[in-house]
Amino acid sequence: MNAPSDLEVKPWQDQLFELLKGSDIRQVCYVPDAGHARLIARCKADPAIRDIALTTEEEGVALAAGAWLGGQRSALLMQSSGVGNCINMLSLIRACRFPMLMLVTMRGEWEEFNPWQEPMGSIVEPALKLCETDVARVTDAAQVVPAVQNAVQLAFGGDRAAAVLISQKLIGRKVWVK
Repeated sequence: MNAPSDLEVKPWQDQLFELLKGSDIRQVCYVPDAGHARLIARCKADPAIRDIALTTEEEGVALAAGAWLGGQRSALLMQSSGVGNCINMLSLIRACRFPMLMLVTMRGEWEEFNPWQEPMGSIVEPALKLCETDVARVTDAAQVVPAVQNAVQLAFGGDRAAAVLISQKLIGRKVWVK
């Protein structure tokens, strides 16, 4: 019989949770998303992190500004389609130089079944860059934590917006169920 080992590799979502907690992220906001489900559940279970469900993603931009003004760090979790809802609000981050950390699960790419996800999914990266957001795209689980670690430093060390786009390959194929 084998005992659990400290050498076991944790799922990237658990490593990401530990990175957010270790980076003093105290507020995590999101529109419920299956791609972020494990991370959201970890945040909800931790009394040191305030989890906030949003009705739309752009509320998360305002929440991040408010959190910063109140002395706390935050992160916005969303799906790529939600980035389109944030474009106008990202002007707040740019004009006021608030730090903004966004973790975006991608849709409209690998194994996508829903054609409505493709248009926004194909322009997320250039749209965020036009909003002066530093963008990293990860396609391998081993890239997630280093990319988010860098984004945390860019956002909170440079008072700017940073986003990590997490490939649909890391989240798994979505299946249409009626």
